[in-house]
Amino acid sequence: MATATAQKTITLIITRQDSPDSSPYQETFEIPYRDNMNVISALMEIRRNPVNVKGEATSPVQWEMNCLEEVCGACSMVINGQARQACAALVDQLEQPIRLEPMSTFPVMRDLAVDRSKMFDSLKKVKAWIPIDGTYDLGPGPRMPEKKRQWAYELSKCMTCGVCLEACPNVNNNSDFIGPFAISQVRLFNSHPTGEMNKGERLDALMEDGGIAGCGNSQNCVQVCPKGIPLTTSIAAMNRETNIQSFKNFFGSDYAY
Repeated sequence: MATATAQKTITLIITRQDSPDSSPYQETFEIPYRDNMNVISALMEIRRNPVNVKGEATSPVQWEMNCLEEVCGACSMVINGQARQACAALVDQLEQPIRLEPMSTFPVMRDLAVDRSKMFDSLKKVKAWIPIDGTYDLGPGPRMPEKKRQWAYELSKCMTCGVCLEACPNVNNNSDFIGPFAISQVRLFNSHPTGEMNKGERLDALMEDGGIAGCGNSQNCVQVCPKGIPLTTSIAAMNRETNIQSFKNFFGSDYAY
């Protein structure tokens, strides 16, 4: 009589935290394997049946997700020691046991869910938008040269996932560095024909405490960015622009460069 083949399983060791003020702890889960699983589907399997490897019923693991196609940036977490998107992390390509941790750069809300508010506060600081008054039809806006539009599109892929901040050694509890993503967004909005009218304000924001001077040029950010954004190129470009802006501020707006 033929014996049944043993069910293949996946082991996950998850760093959990019950509240923002509680201490983290690890909990191990073992779930059935399925073809083409990603980390999100593994977490959903635990949510469906929240029982740890000891057979104890526990609370479902908390994490954030939205688009499930590496566009929203919500499911960022540390997977086997590397910050990345859980939706794009395929189980078959990961060493087991799979270790999941929250990003350490941000305050933990619960389990793998973190508070990325400081990223959005940084975008507010550098005015990462194009202010247009009125809801009426203003007509077609100015056109951008195709070459400029193409590289600006690459910068626009930023999804505020936080991975570049997690990898940057200059983003820590002893620093208020704004981070590479915000610097790159200044370059994006300053390149827009309409956004350029607020160029000086954005550059002034980068010259404040915690701005571009906080970059140590480790270049970790460009290596881990899931969208392949040329962050170090943006930082170099904004270094030049802030130097020019400082001269303009000193000599007046009519300074020629």
